[in-house]
Amino acid sequence: MTVDSAPRTGSVTQPSASETRLVIGLLLVSAFVVILNETIMGVALPRLMRDLGISATTGQWLTTGFLLTMAVVIPITGFLLQRFDTRPVFVWAMGLFSAGTLIALTAPGFTMLLVGRIVQASGTAIMMPLLMTTVLTLIEPAHRGRVMGNISIVISVAPAIGPTISGLILSAFSWRWLFGFVLPIAIAALLLGVFRVRNVGTPRKAPIDVLSVVLSAFAFGGIVYGLSSIAEIATAGPLVPVVALAVGLVALVLFVVRQVRLQRSDSALLDLRTFGNRTFSIAIVAMALSMMAMFGTLILLPIYLETVLGLEVLNVGLLLLPGGLLMGLLSPIVGRVYDARGPRVLLIPGTVIVSGVLWALSTITADTSVWFVLVAHVVLSVGLALTFTPLFTSALGGLPPKLYSHGSAMVGTAQQLAGAAGTALFVTLLAIGTTAAVQGGTTDVAVATAAGVKTAFLTGAVISLFGILVSVFVTKPATPDGAPATPSAH
Repeated sequence: MTVDSAPRTGSVTQPSASETRLVIGLLLVSAFVVILNETIMGVALPRLMRDLGISATTGQWLTTGFLLTMAVVIPITGFLLQRFDTRPVFVWAMGLFSAGTLIALTAPGFTMLLVGRIVQASGTAIMMPLLMTTVLTLIEPAHRGRVMGNISIVISVAPAIGPTISGLILSAFSWRWLFGFVLPIAIAALLLGVFRVRNVGTPRKAPIDVLSVVLSAFAFGGIVYGLSSIAEIATAGPLVPVVALAVGLVALVLFVVRQVRLQRSDSALLDLRTFGNRTFSIAIVAMALSMMAMFGTLILLPIYLETVLGLEVLNVGLLLLPGGLLMGLLSPIVGRVYDARGPRVLLIPGTVIVSGVLWALSTITADTSVWFVLVAHVVLSVGLALTFTPLFTSALGGLPPKLYSHGSAMVGTAQQLAGAAGTALFVTLLAIGTTAAVQGGTTDVAVATAAGVKTAFLTGAVISLFGILVSVFVTKPATPDGAPATPSAH
């Protein structure tokens, strides 16, 4: 069943250069703030357990609920970005995020805090596809790499430094200030957007297929929930993740069948014709592998540093900070190199570096120096910085304008699924390796945990070899006239 509703139509003039910079700058800052909240709660869990009187399993829903909401809402953004103008979509996204932040800040207990996180995630899910679609619409192909480099800061650096910022705040303030410091920034961005954001492109009468929305929620929500629940098999048993994954996969098959049929009338919720573009398909696979490596490492290193090497939470956050900052500094440079030289000169060395670091981390033990971990994380950040910008730009740059919003939504969905898969895979392998060490006679918790971390990184290193292979086939997308995008003379 599809539901039609006519959008506001009218001519939309192309923004000036200064207006373009303002719109994209505002979207970048807003996206950075909202994406930061994806990983900010992990470090705060012990404090929340104590202050709210909840268990670790209950508290984990503050992150799981956020990721689930993102997985459910992101596929719908392809429709939203076609159906509505830029300004109202931005206002809704930042309005939801601000409202969720306020609810979380003033929450009297766990239930309202969870509601706040879910409302936050609803706004966050809209922001990244909006940013990507706006950049594709406003920036000519020859210069997209530079701007996509800035987007890479948002996508990769914000989640990476979330635990660091959380640790710094919690070292001096209560958990409520995780939201208190963010709220004024969110409200300021919202107000600036209301008065200064120009509408980009022309909305069209896009139908919403209710059945597709339902199938999407069960498909992507079920898969993310199932993957997120794998780590709890040891305590809760395999029933929940197995059922969730089964439901998610069945719903995904039905969702794909439904979209293929609806594409014939240009009414798909998520247009899968994006995968008809070879560069998009290859880049999505490479991006998923990179995201699995990043999120898997983000979950493992704090566990190793705290449990095995005995570092305090704040010190763990500070140790991981240089890598996150370096990634942010390199991303715009990488974007300029992409514009001049294309993706392979960046992607191939980037994926080789990522693989090399994962192989190096697969050698760690309970006696490994903290400086080894610091250097490994910094070098890994360099590899990821060389990887993300070329992948995002190549994936989306070759799509026709009518598929921009669907491509952006697809990239966001792939990120969430890959992040959840990477986290689940690495944590599961950590548990398997730790259990094997204990059953082998190891009684020292630190030694057993180090064995589990080593197992996880070894598997990640093997998977990273596929990332190198896929990167070889990523090419610079062609412009609408069929020629590869090249920088214009200035």
